Amino acid sequence: GASSKTVCSYQDVLDHLNLTTDNSVFKLTRPVLDYTHPTMVELDIILYAILAVIEKTQTFIPFIWATMIWNNERISWDPAQFCGITQISVPRDMLWKPDLFIYEMIQKDDSPLNPYMYVSHDGMVISEEDMKVVSTCKMDVHKFPFDTQRCNITIGSAIHYADEMRVLPFSNSSRATQFSREVMKTQGEWEFLQLSIASYNFTFNNRQWEQLIYTFTMRRRPLLHVINFLLPILFFLSLDLASFFIADHRGEKLGFKVTVLLAISVLLLILNDILPSMSNKTPLIATYCIVIFALMLLSLLETILVTYLMEKDSASLEKLRLRDDWEDKQEKVKIDNCNTEEKRQTCCSCICKVSDGEKQHEMLPVAEEV
Repeated sequence: GASSKTVCSYQDVLDHLNLTTDNSVFKLTRPVLDYTHPTMVELDIILYAILAVIEKTQTFIPFIWATMIWNNERISWDPAQFCGITQISVPRDMLWKPDLFIYEMIQKDDSPLNPYMYVSHDGMVISEEDMKVVSTCKMDVHKFPFDTQRCNITIGSAIHYADEMRVLPFSNSSRATQFSREVMKTQGEWEFLQLSIASYNFTFNNRQWEQLIYTFTMRRRPLLHVINFLLPILFFLSLDLASFFIADHRGEKLGFKVTVLLAISVLLLILNDILPSMSNKTPLIATYCIVIFALMLLSLLETILVTYLMEKDSASLEKLRLRDDWEDKQEKVKIDNCNTEEKRQTCCSCICKVSDGEKQHEMLPVAEEV
């Protein structure tokens, strides 16, 4: 006779477990049969992308994959009775979930949630989520743009302390770092270096709480800032030094230096938009810009002083020239007057001599006649 083949479905497993949306047994309380048993939650976080690192607001925005694994003691079935089904997927709102949250998160995640979770025959529940985390991060920009930043994501339970729920890492630091490098899609100007995992316990209200701290280490790629910021400032300084070879006529040199100084001011405004308002140490790039700005300012003041002294010297020379011209004119007038007097005296002496001669000549005949 023909052999009958048993047909099984996921719904048969749900009916066996009595797992329905109306059954609140699976989602109201922590899924343990004995309340003294802590729920072990294994957490695995993989960095998928570095979306933004904003120094001005001290904000770190990664895109991560988070996987939570815990045991639900109320769920179990024999796969042999259900055609070898070892795992089913159920909607998220049908089961209890750990109340884990990120301490550094400053903005609610708006990424779409995965609507399903996997449930294994031995009661293991696997929840996978991908989320965009907008978190705060204390950054050290002292060596900007050659800096390395370390930002933490601290994960812990909101109300369950360590005796009720343990939070354990699923992967160690080296495995999480290697897997993050393999799946990472975008990094922007940042180069991902390492993802380290550490467990931290603290006591609050006579209860011990457990946290997992994921530290993301990133190094900035400085090429863009060197080309767009550091080199232009150095070029402007070179132009300012080259301006000493410009002849200082009609204020051209002074106008050129003022123009270069205004260009440096624009770059300083751009730097002000990048760096945070408060920092433990003054950024080296700010010191670099201020020193160059001060040198150019001193150069401008030197040009103003030289221009002033040159104009003052020119005015003095002009006064001396006018005085010499006036003295020359006075001397010339005196010489002319003297020449005029001499001519008059010479003419008078000549006339007198001529008159005496004529008188003697006229008197001679009279003497002869007598």
